Amino acid sequence: MIYRLPPLNALRVFEAAARHLSFKEAAAELHITQAAVSHQIKSLEEYLGVELFRRAGRGVQLTEAAKAALPRLREGFDALAAAVETVRERADEAELSITAPPVFTARWLMPRLADFAKKEPKIDVRVVANSRMVDSGALDSPVLIGTLNLRSDASGVEIHLGQGEYPGYRSDRLFGVRMVLVASPDLIDGNPSLKKPEDLAHHVLLHDDAMEIVAHGNAWQKWLEAAGVADRVDGSRGPHFSSNILSLEAASQKLGVALALRPLIDADVASGRLRRPFEVEVNPRSAYYLVCPEVIAERPAVQAFRNWLLEQATQ
Repeated sequence: MIYRLPPLNALRVFEAAARHLSFKEAAAELHITQAAVSHQIKSLEEYLGVELFRRAGRGVQLTEAAKAALPRLREGFDALAAAVETVRERADEAELSITAPPVFTARWLMPRLADFAKKEPKIDVRVVANSRMVDSGALDSPVLIGTLNLRSDASGVEIHLGQGEYPGYRSDRLFGVRMVLVASPDLIDGNPSLKKPEDLAHHVLLHDDAMEIVAHGNAWQKWLEAAGVADRVDGSRGPHFSSNILSLEAASQKLGVALALRPLIDADVASGRLRRPFEVEVNPRSAYYLVCPEVIAERPAVQAFRNWLLEQATQ
């Protein structure tokens, strides 16, 4: 069968521009000029005889014809990448990049990673802590694909805290989380003490950006409502931190009271570094997921890490 297709490069440019709804961002991703993007799009429109984009403010919008074609085009690219993957000769992989939220990386993954290194000594891991792995919604698929070179022998996986909606990617649920309150033992037993939830009115509340995303709003307000003291404690006051790692460190230094996620905080509580003065828990309906593109899901390094991670998550 003879396939009548436009130039593959033009299709690739169209897919990037459609994904970003921006010629400028597509040019940056593909390492070409914005003028080159415009030229490729114009050539593709002339080949197809239809308009693909319309100007909308500073960006562009897809026409109905483009919207109809885009899903099938992405399926085609996925199939092409998978086909190339099956015919490539691949030596034993030696690199695996793992990107995960900072608190998951520090509190859960790092204490266990030596076990993976012992079981898979030929795989060198590169661990990256990134707050963007805490999802405000479904996975923004261009973020993951944009950071992964599928032509490289190195593989990459991501661990997301979210709702589990990752179309086009293979995802495995690791475990759910529950939001709890923690503080330094010295602060709990100090003056003023922290014996009842209403005592929080006399303590500093530590906020962090990641917890706000997990709670889909004011995390402290939701915890205070669950504790029945939202009308007696102002949940908006207190300093803000960019990540849960920082707010937990501030709590351990007796700077205030923080919210944390179980089971990530369990080791700190068991060691006595932090304490949970109350049993109140809030379920944010989020969980940690291992996510990777389907095209690399069967690579040896990815499979080895997946099998190990799922085993650890069930313990």
